[in-house]
Amino acid sequence: MAQSIATVRTVKGLRSQVAHWRQTGDAIALVPTMGALHAGHLSLITIAKEYAKRVVASIFVNPTQFGPKEDFKRYPRDEAGDLGKFAQAGVDLVFIPATEEMYPQGFATRVSVPSLTEDLCGAARPNHFEGVATIVTKLFLQCAPDVAVFGEKDYQQLLVIKRLVRDLNIPVEIIAGPIVREQDGLALSSRNAYLSTAERNTAPILHQVLSEVARALASGEGCDAASSAARFKLEGKGFRVDYVAIRDQETLAPLSGPIRGPARVMGAVYLGSTRLIDNVPTALKNR
Repeated sequence: MAQSIATVRTVKGLRSQVAHWRQTGDAIALVPTMGALHAGHLSLITIAKEYAKRVVASIFVNPTQFGPKEDFKRYPRDEAGDLGKFAQAGVDLVFIPATEEMYPQGFATRVSVPSLTEDLCGAARPNHFEGVATIVTKLFLQCAPDVAVFGEKDYQQLLVIKRLVRDLNIPVEIIAGPIVREQDGLALSSRNAYLSTAERNTAPILHQVLSEVARALASGEGCDAASSAARFKLEGKGFRVDYVAIRDQETLAPLSGPIRGPARVMGAVYLGSTRLIDNVPTALKNR
C-alpha cells in the first residue's frame, strides 16, 4: 500500500505549515529538486534528516534555468512516483508549486552571481545560473529553512548557492551531499534516462577520465597537460567535450602548473544529445 505524504502547492500553504513547526521549536531542512527522483536525491533527504527534525522537499521544473533550445518540455516528470519515494524516505512535506505560483504575471526580478557563473557551465548555458539563483532565493524566502542540502554533482551550482547565501545574508546553512554513482561510476542524473543503450555503456568513461586527471595532478603533473590529455581521451571515445577544467575548489579560479591546494577536476560532455557533467576532488599534497 502506497504511503501518503503531505503536499502543498502554494507559498501560503508552505509558510503556514512551516510556521506551525516553528512554534514547536522544530528545525527545518529544505531539499529543492526538479523531480524525476533517483538515489542521489534521496541521499540528500537522508542528510537533511541528520540536521533537522522536519524535512521539506520541493518539486519544481524551473523554466528560467533552461535555455530556448534545451529540454524543459521533455525533462522527465513523475509526480506520483516522486511522492511515493519522498514518503518512503521520510519527508514531512512536499512543495509542488505551479509555474504561475513561482513566477506570477509581471515577475521581473533576477538574482545573479556573476563572479562564479561566467564560464564552465555558465558559458555553455547563458542565464542558467541566474535562473537557479533566482529560484533558490525564492525557495529560501518562502520556506525559511535552517539548512538546505544540495548535491556536489552540480558543483558550480553548489558554490553559486553558497555565495548568494553569504552575500545576501540569508540565514540558512548550506550542506553539500556527496555524488552518488552507479556501480560503474556514472554519476546519477535524471537526464541519464535520455541515454541510448550504447551511450549508457560509454558514459562511465567520463568519470574514469576525470579520476585519471586527479591522480595525475596528485603525482605532480601540470594542469594544462592533464586536461589536454583528458580531452583527447574523451573525444577518442565519442564524447563531444564542452570542457575539462581544473579549478580551485572554493573560488573556481583556473589553475595552471602543478596544483598546490584543494582543487576540483570538472568536466562537461555530450553523448549524442545528452549533456553529462561530473567532477572529482584532487588528493591534497603539500609542495
